Amino acid sequence: MGTVTDMHGSPVPDATVVLRGAIPSSHLTATTNADGFFEIHHVSAGIPYRIVIHSPGFARWTSSVDLRPGQLDMLTGIKLHLAAVRTTITVSPQTTEQIATEQVQTELTQRGLGFVPNFYEVFARNPAPLTAKLKFKLALRAAVDPFTLAGVGTLAGAGQMTRTPNYADGFGGFAERLGANYANQFTNLMIGGAILPSLLHQDPRYFYQGTGSTASRALHAISAIFIAKGDNGRWQPNYSELGGDLASAALSNVYYPEGNEGVGLIFVNFGIDTGIHMGMRLLQEFVFHP
Repeated sequence: MGTVTDMHGSPVPDATVVLRGAIPSSHLTATTNADGFFEIHHVSAGIPYRIVIHSPGFARWTSSVDLRPGQLDMLTGIKLHLAAVRTTITVSPQTTEQIATEQVQTELTQRGLGFVPNFYEVFARNPAPLTAKLKFKLALRAAVDPFTLAGVGTLAGAGQMTRTPNYADGFGGFAERLGANYANQFTNLMIGGAILPSLLHQDPRYFYQGTGSTASRALHAISAIFIAKGDNGRWQPNYSELGGDLASAALSNVYYPEGNEGVGLIFVNFGIDTGIHMGMRLLQEFVFHP
């Protein structure tokens, strides 16, 4: 007989007690009552038994019992420990697209100096290539960012003061300038940041160097205008960004006023866009930080 408790001394009711003899027919069983007490009668003398006590949620308790004829044995120290919990976790590797999606989510929170959108800068050493969907997501997010809209408005105001291009005065002229400036920005982002990178399988982002001499970092930033990383991880001519600048400049002929359009306008706007991108790359390398 005996009393089964847990490690805190509380009784364990309904625990199963088994006396295991040499053969299955000699096994004897009992169940503890509400006080954790059990007793087993008619135990054969001179036969070695193994006593096993178990209850759901507890580890098994075992001991040896070997009775003499007429002996009454009170077992003591029966304390059940909590069973160890084994949890199996199956880890499945992320797909390249899932990794790229998480990287883009992080990039969309990046802002240089706290307010300049810095969605196109990569700080990770080996980023996953972007899908076409993610390239368009970055471009559209940049196109509707408040900073982009504010910049377009500022350029329109400056153009209104200098009368460049030669739109009419007043609110109507300002609205035309505003629309033209936004069209330049939108087409540049979509063509150079989404359409061409998707067709040519190039990554439109800037890859931060962060180490080395000032000269090497500056060269890395400026050369990013002309060299891009392909989706295959190899460096190649940056047809996407240069093509986007050129295509955007060419499209400006459609909505610029008479007297301002022409081949000259294309190359002027192309040079302006490329210069802006070059300055942005230098900011990304030296001013904007992870």
